[in-house]
Amino acid sequence: MTIGSVQIPEKHAINFTVAKSKTEEPLRECVRDALNSYFVYLDGHHAVGLYQMVLAEVELPLLETVMKHAKGNQTKAAELLGISRSTLRKKLTQYRID
Repeated sequence: MTIGSVQIPEKHAINFTVAKSKTEEPLRECVRDALNSYFVYLDGHHAVGLYQMVLAEVELPLLETVMKHAKGNQTKAAELLGISRSTLRKKLTQYRID
């Protein structure tokens, strides 16, 4: 399985799904649906900073959840995320996560 440019062995692959009503939908479909709803909401008005907005909407809960899972251990959280501890610390500061 490939996510972005990263090849993940099938035994380690995770099917990210989000419960939606009584069906399950992959996370990427939820993001797609949210973006489509956002564009409908804009009603033709110009969107600015969409990339950063989407990243923040996904990255913040990702960081919060991983930090909780790692019981606040930044080294463990960074390892889970596949990023350096210094990058994690920058992101925690950026999102004001203690």
